[in-house]
Amino acid sequence: MEHRTHTCGELDKKHIQEEVTLCGWVTKRRDHGGLIFIDLRDRYGITQVVFDPTLLGGESVHELAGKLRNEYVIWCHGKVRSRPEGMANEKLKTGAIEVACTKLDILSEAKTLPFLLEGDSQVAETVRLKYRYLDLRRKALQKNLITRHKVILEVRNFLDSHNFVEVETPILYKSTPEGARDFIVPSRLNQGTFYALPQSPQTLKQLLMIGGMDRYFQIARCFRDEDLRADRQPEFTQIDIETSFLSEEGLFAICENMMSKLWKVILNQDVKIPFQRMSYKESMSRFGCDKPDLRFGLEIQDISQVFANSSFQVFQSALTPTVRGKKGSICGILVPGQAEKFSRKDLDDLQSQISVFGAKGLLWVKVQDGLVLKSPAEKFFSDSEKQGLITNLNLKPNDLFLMIADQKDHVVLESLGALRLILGARLGLIPAHGQGKSEFLWITRFPLFEYDEKEGRYFAKHHPFTSPVPEHFEDFMAAKNLENMDANAYDLVLNGVELGSGSLRIYRSDIQAAMFKNLGISQEEAKLKFGFFLEALQYGTPPHGGIAFGIERLVAILCGVGPIRDVMAFPKTQKGHCLMSESPSTVLPEQLSELGLNIKIK
Repeated sequence: MEHRTHTCGELDKKHIQEEVTLCGWVTKRRDHGGLIFIDLRDRYGITQVVFDPTLLGGESVHELAGKLRNEYVIWCHGKVRSRPEGMANEKLKTGAIEVACTKLDILSEAKTLPFLLEGDSQVAETVRLKYRYLDLRRKALQKNLITRHKVILEVRNFLDSHNFVEVETPILYKSTPEGARDFIVPSRLNQGTFYALPQSPQTLKQLLMIGGMDRYFQIARCFRDEDLRADRQPEFTQIDIETSFLSEEGLFAICENMMSKLWKVILNQDVKIPFQRMSYKESMSRFGCDKPDLRFGLEIQDISQVFANSSFQVFQSALTPTVRGKKGSICGILVPGQAEKFSRKDLDDLQSQISVFGAKGLLWVKVQDGLVLKSPAEKFFSDSEKQGLITNLNLKPNDLFLMIADQKDHVVLESLGALRLILGARLGLIPAHGQGKSEFLWITRFPLFEYDEKEGRYFAKHHPFTSPVPEHFEDFMAAKNLENMDANAYDLVLNGVELGSGSLRIYRSDIQAAMFKNLGISQEEAKLKFGFFLEALQYGTPPHGGIAFGIERLVAILCGVGPIRDVMAFPKTQKGHCLMSESPSTVLPEQLSELGLNIKIK
């Protein structure tokens, strides 16, 4: 058998009269009496093949063609000819020609598929995941994976042109807790000990900077044992980057140019650089989240001062300082000219949707003609407070103002941040996947610490190797004012999606020791978990920093799809199952014995 001479996506009029050999899958078979037509498909496209019993050797070939069914894999040989007048398919590159087959071989037969590959047939995702190897034949998934390949290729070429060196780091490594649970791997040769699959190459890439590599990158596989949702998988891929002797702005410039290149190559879109910058505090106060979608308004407005002397118990409670001296706020979102679209039931539904964020209630105010305010709590508003609302918000008839009051400021902001997205979707303000402009944004100066009320101590907002901003360094070393301390940490956000996260790192051993002390980690615990890294810091460490971008999220945006499963070859379900291979699965007792393990089911 000859190898194929062409793919199913490249033949056109210039190949007419050529003898060609094709291989692929039968997509459609049409029997028109004496003639049999099939659409032959491979990754590159579709070519129409005709079986004519009047051709030389055609009878036996025609008889064999009668046995063809969808998804059979075949080899065929014949001559390229023009399609009859009026029969061309302008939608296909190959639509002006067909191959008159004189030789045919059935390479592989196929059972009836559990679902149709063509069209938008409604097939349960569990079925698609179980038969992922069939689902991968669909053009949409193939296109996504090809785009993923192109993205990675462009990233490698771009970073190589900027003196970055790709270095692979170990998959079997030490458990160094970084926020999520580790996947652990028992050691057979050293029973009772375990490796961990890396959540990210965090300490390893910093060690590469200590090793003098200067500029490193890796298309890194990462593993996190955490609860899953549409944009999470237990294993995923990062564009992992680390640099020495480079400022935050210098790193931003490299990342911006890389994104600009990707958008031009993949989407043929020009991206304006430099990207916008916004501090974490500003992002939270305006949008209620640290990854705001800037493509629509509905920003949060603080009206605490309007009700500073309110007699309304809900407002009084919110503005009363806690034992730790923190007081809450009264904030809301103005929906201009849309009040009539929201019934009482609609407003109750909104309240139930944001209750998961801790909001105890959602108070609404509708503006009627004559700037009359209608609200379930209007009897608690004084005339001066009503006028304060009208003036501060510049209220107009048919406006709707939705507000939340709480003693915990983060509850107010996070609840309104979720409400903003719900309103944006309901009012049609958020473009569909793959549509609308690309609003890139750097979120900077994240909190260095966050306080856990239950634990009664501080935790690192990012990870314990993030450096404080210079102006907070003195307080950091003195363990003062930790709650208001900013970090040299940053995220790159696009249209409400976090693309990447990074920071400038601690590179002095005394500062790293102070970080562990501020986190309540003893010297013994720090040595146990990070001893090798702490020792490395003592041998001359350059100032360094980096960032990691999620490949799946990045490619999903470039492909205009939602769940990241659609840009992965073999994803898992939201419970971490691979339905195709039926994993995770049990192992043989002798395998456990070799590892010195006994299984105890909780």
